[in-house]
Amino acid sequence: MAEQNSIEDIFLKFLNEFQFDEEALDYSLVKKHAQILQTLSDIGNSGTGIFDFSKRKIIFYSSNYGGLLGYRPTDYEKTGQTFFAEKIHPDDAHKLSKNGVTILKLMRKFSNDEKLNHKHVYEYRIRNAENKYVRLIEQYQVLELDAKGQPWLMLIIQDLSPSQNEAEGCKCQMLNFRTGQIIPIEVPAKVEFELTKRELEILKFVKEGLLSKEISDKLSISVHTVNTHRQRFLEKLGANNSLEAVIFASKFGLLD
Repeated sequence: MAEQNSIEDIFLKFLNEFQFDEEALDYSLVKKHAQILQTLSDIGNSGTGIFDFSKRKIIFYSSNYGGLLGYRPTDYEKTGQTFFAEKIHPDDAHKLSKNGVTILKLMRKFSNDEKLNHKHVYEYRIRNAENKYVRLIEQYQVLELDAKGQPWLMLIIQDLSPSQNEAEGCKCQMLNFRTGQIIPIEVPAKVEFELTKRELEILKFVKEGLLSKEISDKLSISVHTVNTHRQRFLEKLGANNSLEAVIFASKFGLLD
């Protein structure tokens, strides 16, 4: 329980690092987006919402937001997202917080276009109005950035998962819907952590965006040697590419 609270505290800490100039935020955009999202909900029966990073809360719920789970707006209109957070399976809530930290770290490195071109897709277990766990798919996508390029308004779309296997835990991935690239956030179970000092050194340079030739020049070693180390840390971290390696290593504090 202590570890779980620690992870959730870390997530809130990262969320609080986003600082906004309230006077520069155009809240007339919320009404425009809300009208579109309500229409989307009416057509597709998906629950939709808007999360405000500045206010740290959901500021718009479609009229059927909790309907997929059998809840009515009067059930959650006073407590908001806390109502739903308390009904998430404890194991999944823990993983959602951990993955949230990873995604916030990753988004810091994204360009403005990358922030707008990615969806964060979660699948997790939550109790419905009948007090039974069902699997929910939840998608997040940045709607608006502030003047500093920080995520400000985030679209939320909820649907019941086609897979209702209650034994399955939380799943999470990022999707670049422009290119189709998928970034898995979950770290494979067989990850090994015995990275050498040199592998960590090179991985940190990779995180900074340096190419193999640039790394070889900095370390006065051959490009071949750099690439050999890169291949080794990919294998140890169970990553398919350097971006995944950075995500996995950051998730476990190896690059702090």
